[in-house]
Amino acid sequence: MQYYFKQYLFVFIIVFITFNSQAQLKDTAKWKALFAVGLNYPTTDGFVKSSYAKPVNFPTINLGIQHKLTPQYGVKLDFGFNRFKNADDTPEFKINYTRINAQFIYDPTAYLTFLPMRLRTVAHAGPGMSFVKPLGTLGDNKQTFVNLLAGLEVHYAINEKVSVYTDVSYIYGLTSLEDYNPVLNGLGAFNGSVFNLTFGLAVALDGCRYCN
Repeated sequence: MQYYFKQYLFVFIIVFITFNSQAQLKDTAKWKALFAVGLNYPTTDGFVKSSYAKPVNFPTINLGIQHKLTPQYGVKLDFGFNRFKNADDTPEFKINYTRINAQFIYDPTAYLTFLPMRLRTVAHAGPGMSFVKPLGTLGDNKQTFVNLLAGLEVHYAINEKVSVYTDVSYIYGLTSLEDYNPVLNGLGAFNGSVFNLTFGLAVALDGCRYCN
């Protein structure tokens, strides 16, 4: 009898510690730094005729700083870098696509009660600027234009300070290509939309400000 009692007590302690730890992970830091790397897909309609990039390109790098105004709402400023390369059956080019965006963020996790305690979701959207720079001899076809970005992050908390996350984002370019004659003169120009899939770390820069 004493043996089984010890077993039950041990299981109870483990469950209690686990639950208590998970409950603490619900706390939300006010400031966070985010770093992620991944892949990108630039839409084919953003290139001049008969020119397009590979469907999967690497790298994509995102750096950001996030500030929570409330447990659900906040703002984020982030920088992104993408590299595109021509598909095998198109003329050769490489493009550096960089952007900076100011975004509004919304965390609906409190209403998604079916999610495990360690998981959080963050929707984000906002305007920004895109800078397209073809490499090599195509540098004259660089462009700068306004963009709109929207995305969704899913975070898994490792502890109270660090979480791993994935982010799926869509960046829409608010511009149009120039008319090139001949079309080949526009090789390396890009004004289209970009899909990003990244994986990274979010690190709290301060203590818990919204603890219960």
